[in-house]
Amino acid sequence: MTKTIDIKGTVVDDDTAAFYSFFGIPSASPSAVSQILNDDDDPENPDTDVQVNIASNGGDVFSASEIFTLLKSANANVTVNIQGLAASAASVIAMAGDTVKISPTAQIMIHQAASYGSGGLGGNKDDLANEIADLSHEIDVLDGIDKSIANAYESKTGMPQGDLLNMMAKETWIGAQEAVDKGFADEIMFVDEKQAAFSNATANIVPKSAVNKLLNLLNKSEKTKKLENSTNESQPTDALKQSKLAILLGKEKEK
Repeated sequence: MTKTIDIKGTVVDDDTAAFYSFFGIPSASPSAVSQILNDDDDPENPDTDVQVNIASNGGDVFSASEIFTLLKSANANVTVNIQGLAASAASVIAMAGDTVKISPTAQIMIHQAASYGSGGLGGNKDDLANEIADLSHEIDVLDGIDKSIANAYESKTGMPQGDLLNMMAKETWIGAQEAVDKGFADEIMFVDEKQAAFSNATANIVPKSAVNKLLNLLNKSEKTKKLENSTNESQPTDALKQSKLAILLGKEKEK
């Protein structure tokens, strides 16, 4: 049996999830994911497959990190289906899949971490100096968070972290084919496997129909040769048939 986890709505911490639930607002939280992973209907036959469906604008990066860790630690094969948008924190969760599938109409969005404080700079020079020091510290914190996020992308794609950090700095939106090409996803959903193999290839591959046609012709030729070799020597070959026909026609002319 396959367990299904839906990452829909905002990714939030457990306390905030209770607030969202009270008002009927969709959300995804670490405790909700953990509950599904640890819910064994039949302890003697534990589930070995987990399917994660994602359509989320993201949310809290630390909650996403916790969900990512839960999925990676699960003793199961995890398949992620990106059904709509896997943005920000939700894109981190998507990287936990052993296999990541993306809808042809879906998108992945990655960007730098952000924090939102209250108020702006103000006060005397000492106040400003303290605020600048605080901002400098905040920048270092965000830089560390960006690198931790990039670790999740790097583990899935194999891309250099510097390239990933540049993509995050530009707030990069990634479509289905690009996601597969760059390694964020393994395959595009609903696409025939043969078509997918050709679309992902960079070389000019001969169409399978042409290959099959040639093989059929070679097979037919081989059967014809075997038939001719097994023919009794007394049976006329094509050349002999032509000779006899010429003689016959010659006789007819003589008559």
